Order: sequence, then C-alpha cells, then structure tokens
Amino acid sequence: MKTAIVLALCSAMLAPAAWAQVYRCGNEYTNNIRDARDAQQRGCKLVEGGNVTVIEGPKPRPGATSGPVRAPAATAPRSDDSAQRTRDAESRRILEAELKKAEARQAELLKDYNNGEPDKVGGEARNHQRYLDRVAEMKAAIARNDSDIAGIKREIARLPAAP
Repeated sequence: MKTAIVLALCSAMLAPAAWAQVYRCGNEYTNNIRDARDAQQRGCKLVEGGNVTVIEGPKPRPGATSGPVRAPAATAPRSDDSAQRTRDAESRRILEAELKKAEARQAELLKDYNNGEPDKVGGEARNHQRYLDRVAEMKAAIARNDSDIAGIKREIARLPAAP
C-alpha cells in the first residue's frame, strides 16, 4: 500500500515533465504543438537544456492600428514674448560666461601641457612612469575641456539670435 502511494506521487510529479515541451518557432516560444510532425511542419525546434519562462504580452484592443503608436503632441502654454526673450537673454549671458571660463581654463591647460612636454615636478625625475601618467591625465583634461567648449557653443547656437 505504501509503495503504491509513493509510485503514484512520483508519477504525478514526473508527468508534467513529459508533456511540458517548449518549442521555438522563429521568435515565438510555445508549448501548444501536438507532436513532432506538427513542429517540423511549422519550422519549430525543441528547446532543451533549461527552463524557459514565457510571459505573454497584452492582447491588442479591437480596432487598434497595427502601426507605431505616437503620443499626442504636447503643447506648452505660450508665454509672453517679452518674458521669453528675457529668459533667452539670461540663458545666453550665462552660457557666454561659462564659455569664457572654459576657454580660459583651456588656455591654462595648454600652457601647462607645453606641447606634450610639461615640466617635471616632485619625484617625476626619478619615476618616469609617474611623469607619463600625469602627461596622459593632462591630455585627457584638455580633451574633456575641449568637448565642454564645443557643447557650450552648441547650446548657444540653439538659442534664438540676440536682439
């Protein structure tokens, strides 16, 4: 009697493994294939060697278009033209001040860099790798600052022309 119960439990646990075969049909995974012939006709391959979790996406609503869905254009409330011009002028002033600071920093970095041969400082006379590391850092700082300058110039170009 005890053996019969154990056998029944084991067969109940093993039964789903026998019928839970997952097939890959292109980009779709399914377990709704009747037999191997049906899978072969549909061009499906049996997925082996791991657990597959399939989560179905939401069903499309009836009458919905199949094309890409676009959000309605957001319309910002129109502000007073003089207030907008004031904000644009303030933005331009701030960006131009940032540009002057970045250009001054670039000039200082280039002066210290000395065309790739800056003066050695500290223990760099004895440790040439430390000197090379500092030169590489200086070169990277110059490139970053140059990128910052280009970005500020792009932002200024996006603003409406100054009155």
